Amino acid sequence: MRIAINTGGGDAPGLNAVIRAVTLSSLELGWEVFGIRQGYEGLLGEVPDGIVPLTRKAVRGITHLGGTILGTTNRGNPLRWAQPQPDGSMVEVDRSGELLEAFEEWGFDVLVAVGGDGSLTIARELSEKGLKVVGVPKTIDNDLASTAVTFGFHTAVQTATDAIGRLHSTAESHRRTMVVEVMGRHAGWIALFAGLGGTADVILLPEVPYDIEKVCAKVNSRYVGDRGFCIVVVAEGARPLGGGEVYKEGAGAGRVARLGGIAEILAGEIGERTGHETRSLVLGHLQRGGEPTAYDKILALRFGAAAVQLIEEGHFGCMVSLDPPEVKAVPLADAVAHIKTVPPDSDVMRTARRLGVSFGD
Repeated sequence: MRIAINTGGGDAPGLNAVIRAVTLSSLELGWEVFGIRQGYEGLLGEVPDGIVPLTRKAVRGITHLGGTILGTTNRGNPLRWAQPQPDGSMVEVDRSGELLEAFEEWGFDVLVAVGGDGSLTIARELSEKGLKVVGVPKTIDNDLASTAVTFGFHTAVQTATDAIGRLHSTAESHRRTMVVEVMGRHAGWIALFAGLGGTADVILLPEVPYDIEKVCAKVNSRYVGDRGFCIVVVAEGARPLGGGEVYKEGAGAGRVARLGGIAEILAGEIGERTGHETRSLVLGHLQRGGEPTAYDKILALRFGAAAVQLIEEGHFGCMVSLDPPEVKAVPLADAVAHIKTVPPDSDVMRTARRLGVSFGD
C-alpha cells in the first residue's frame, strides 16, 4: 500500500502531528508513505521535488512544530486551478484529470487530505471522480459541523486569550478602549471563547449583527467610577445591523476574498461616538503559528492514526471526526454540507451574558 498525504488551506497548529501519526501508523503496517508538497502543486509538477518520501527520520521530532513540513498552497483547487495568462490575468481551469493520472503514475493507493471545508470539498469532488480519499479536519475556526472540535482551535484560542489578557494593563493604564480583531470568517468560536477567557467586555460575532449604539453604551458604562477602560473582541467576519462584512482584498481566479479591517473601522466609530481614546489591534496570523497546545497535539495524533485505521478497514470517501470520547468516520459529503456556527442560545453565550458581556444586540 502506498499512501499519499497533503495539507491544504491555511496552516494550523497540529498539522505536523497529523503527518507524523499518518506516517508512523502506516509504516507499522508495512506501507509506504509520501508527502505531496504545497497542497496539490507537488503532484501537478508545479514545484521541484513535489513528492517526498516520509520515513521515520523525516517525521522525527515534528509533533510540537507549528506550520506544516509539506507546505500549503494559495492556488489550491485542481478543479478550478488559477492559470496565469500571457496578458497577466488569471483564469480557472480543471486539472483534475491530470491530477488523477499523476496519482496513478506514482502508484498511490489512497490520499489522506488534511484541510478545512474548502480542502475537504475538493477531496469530496476528487472522491466522486474515483480517487480513494480519507479526510482529516483542520480549521482553527472550528467551523466544521461533523466533528466536535478541530485541532488548532484550542491553540488559537489560547494565543488570542493571552494577547487579550496582556492588553488589560495597557488599556487600564491609559484609560483606553482596545478593539481586538481575531479570526472567524463566518463562525465566531475563537472570538467567543477568547473573549470570554480574556474577560472582554464586548464580543462581536458574525452570527450576531451588532448595533453600534449598544456597543458604545457598553463602552461608556465601563468609564463610570474608577474603571475607565474597555476591551472589545471582534471576529473578522462581524458586521453591523444592516451592513456587510469588511474586506481587505477582493476575490479572483483561485483566490477567495480576504476579510479584514473591521477592528480599525469599529475603533474609529467608538472613539468618535464616545469620545474615549480607542485603539485597534489585529492578531492575524499569530493565531495560526507556533507550538500547538497539548490538547491539539493529542487530537491531531488521534486523527492521523484514525485515518490510517480507516484505510486499513477499507473505508474511503469519509473524514475522521471527534464524537467524544471516540474518533469516528463521517461521509465527506456530510462533513462539508454546512458550517458550524455559534448558536445564539449556546451555553457559552449565556454564560458570557450572565457575566455582563455585551454582544451588541
